[in-house]
Amino acid sequence: MCGINGIIQFRREKRTDLSKHLSKMNMEIFHRGPDEDGFFIHETEDYQIGMAMRRLSIIDLNTGKQPIYSDDGSVCIVFNGEIYNYKVLKNNLTEQGVKFSTTSDTEVILRLYERYGTDAFPKLDGMFAFSIYDSNIEKLFIARDFFGEKPLYYFHKKDNFIWASELKSITKIISEKPSISVHGLNLYFRLTYIPAPFTIYEDINKLEANHYLEIDCKTHTVNDHEIVQEFKNEVDPSLSFKEAVKKTHELVNKSVLSRSMADVPLGTFLSGGVDSSIVSLALAREKGGKIDTFSVGFEKKSFDETDKSRTVAKLINSNHHEFVISVKDLKQNIDNILLNFDEPFADSSSLPTYLVAHKTRQNVKVALTGDGGDEVFGGYNKYYISKLNQRYSSVVPRGMHYRFRSLSNSLFSTKDDKRGIRFKIKRLLNAINYEGDFYYNIISLAYQEEEMKALLKPSMQSPGVFNYYKDSVGHKANSLTDFRNIDKIMSLEGDMLVKVDRTSMLTSLESRAPFLNKELWNFTMQLPEDYLMKGWDKKYLLKESFKQYFPKGFLDKSKKGFGVPVGDWLRDDFSAELKSYIEKDFLNQQNIFNVEEITSLVKNHLSGKIDNTFRVWTFYCFQKWYKNTYLPQT
Repeated sequence: MCGINGIIQFRREKRTDLSKHLSKMNMEIFHRGPDEDGFFIHETEDYQIGMAMRRLSIIDLNTGKQPIYSDDGSVCIVFNGEIYNYKVLKNNLTEQGVKFSTTSDTEVILRLYERYGTDAFPKLDGMFAFSIYDSNIEKLFIARDFFGEKPLYYFHKKDNFIWASELKSITKIISEKPSISVHGLNLYFRLTYIPAPFTIYEDINKLEANHYLEIDCKTHTVNDHEIVQEFKNEVDPSLSFKEAVKKTHELVNKSVLSRSMADVPLGTFLSGGVDSSIVSLALAREKGGKIDTFSVGFEKKSFDETDKSRTVAKLINSNHHEFVISVKDLKQNIDNILLNFDEPFADSSSLPTYLVAHKTRQNVKVALTGDGGDEVFGGYNKYYISKLNQRYSSVVPRGMHYRFRSLSNSLFSTKDDKRGIRFKIKRLLNAINYEGDFYYNIISLAYQEEEMKALLKPSMQSPGVFNYYKDSVGHKANSLTDFRNIDKIMSLEGDMLVKVDRTSMLTSLESRAPFLNKELWNFTMQLPEDYLMKGWDKKYLLKESFKQYFPKGFLDKSKKGFGVPVGDWLRDDFSAELKSYIEKDFLNQQNIFNVEEITSLVKNHLSGKIDNTFRVWTFYCFQKWYKNTYLPQT
C-alpha cells in the first residue's frame, strides 16, 4: 500500500528539476506510505519523465522496494494497492519460465505487462493504481482498479502531464491554483461529493474506475481506455436460489481469505451491521483463532449501535475494541479530516470513520471492512424507491403531486437532526419524478435541481449535470440492476471509497473490502433481481447465506450506519464558524452563491426554525475548503 506520483515534461528547453518536484509531491502524501520512498527519472531529447512513491509495507517487507524494473531496465513500475490473486498469477508465469527477483505483487504486475501488455490489466484482482513507463515504445500507462478503491488524479495542460494519488500532490507543484470547475461544483452541491472523471478543479481529472490512460511521450497524445474484463458467464440461467446461496457463501469466504493476506497485524471494522458482521465472522472462521475487531459509539444514543457490535464480538470471541465519540473529538480533528480530501466532501460519516481508523491503527496495520455489501447485494433503502415511485406516480397526477410536495415540505419539516420518519417521508416526496430521473434525485443528498437554481448564481450553474453518467447507465434507470450500476460508478467511487481511503490512509492504515470483488460483482449481476431483494427484504441472498451463524433475526435488524448529528453541532460548537461563511462581503467576493438564498437557509437552521442539516453541512464543508484553498492563510 502506497501513494504514487509522476510527471512528464514534454518541452525541450527550460526543463525543471524533476527530483525536486517529485520530492515535494511525495511529502504531501507521506501519510500514505511512511515506511520508505522511491524515485525514477528518465530523460530523452524530447521529454523527461519521473515517477515516485511512498510505501506502507504490508507484503514482502524486505524485497518489495519500489520502483521495480524489468531485467534490462527498459520498463519501470510504481504501484499503490494490493493484488489479491498475485500468487496464482505468479505461479502461472513461473510455469511459463518467467523469473522473479522479489516476492512482491508489484513485480507480478510488471512481469504480466512484459508478457501481455495492457491485456494484463484485466487479470488483476485487487485494489490498485499504478503507472508503468515502457521506454521501448516511449509510452506511459496509468491504471485504476475495477471499483476505484485506490485514487488516481491527473493534470494535462500545455507541456506537462502530472498524475498522483491525491490532489494535493498536483496542486502543490503546478504554477497557478486552478479555477473552480462549474460542473464539479454542481455535482458536489447535488451529491455532497464529486465522482470521476470530474474534480472541483478545471484541468484536473480523476481517472475513472476500471480504466487506464495511454500517454504517448513522443506525440503528447493521451488516450483513455476501459479495461475489458475477462468475465465468464458461469451463472446458469436455471440456477436455483438454494444453489445461489451456496455459491455466495463460497465466494464471500474465498474473498475474505484472499483479502486477509498480510505480513503485519490485521483486524476488522465491526459496526454490527450485516456486512461488517459477516466479514468479521468469516475472518474469525478462516483464521481459527481470536481476531481484533474495532467499533465506535456516540454520546447521542439515537446514533449509537455498539450493542450490535458487542453481540457479534461475543459470538466470534474476538478481541473487541470500542470507544465513544464526542463533540470534543470532532472539534479536535475536523479540519484535519475534511481538508485532507483536497476538495469539498460532505459525507459526515468520514468523521467517525477517521477516528475508528486512528484507534485501529494503534493496534493493527490492516483492517477489513464491510464496504460494498449494499451495492453488491442490494442493501440500500433507496432501492425501494423504484417500486414506490412507480406506484405513486401511477396513482397521483403530476400537478397534484407538486401541490402536495409543497405542502409536505412544511408539514414534515423538523427542527433538529433526528432523521426519523418525517425526514424520510419528506426526502421521498422530494425525490418522486415523472420523467425517469427519480433515482438521481434520491442520491442527491444535498440540493435538488430546482434548488440549485436558487442557490447558485447563473454563471455557476451547470444544467444536465448527470448526463455523463446517464449516457453510461441509461437515461431511464428503473431496475435494481440500473441502480446498482449507478451506485458503482457514482456513489461507491465518488463517496464511499473516497471516504474510506482518505480517512484510513491519513492514519497510515490499509483498509480492504472483501465484498468489492469483481468475481462476486459479476456473479450477483447475473442473478434474478428477486434473489437480492425479495419483496421488501433487502440483501436477501447474502443474509440467507450466513444466517445460520447468527442469532435468529439478527441480520434483519435495521442499522443506522455511521450517522453523525452534524446538524446539532452546526447550531452549537460550529455556529460561529458557520456564521462567518455567510458574511455578506465574503459571499460577494466569492461570487458563487445567491446571497439572500444561502443566508436565509443557514439562518433558519441556526435558529432552529427549520432543520436544513444536509444542505447547510454541504455548504459548510465547501466554505471550509474554499477558505483554506483560495484565501491567504494567516
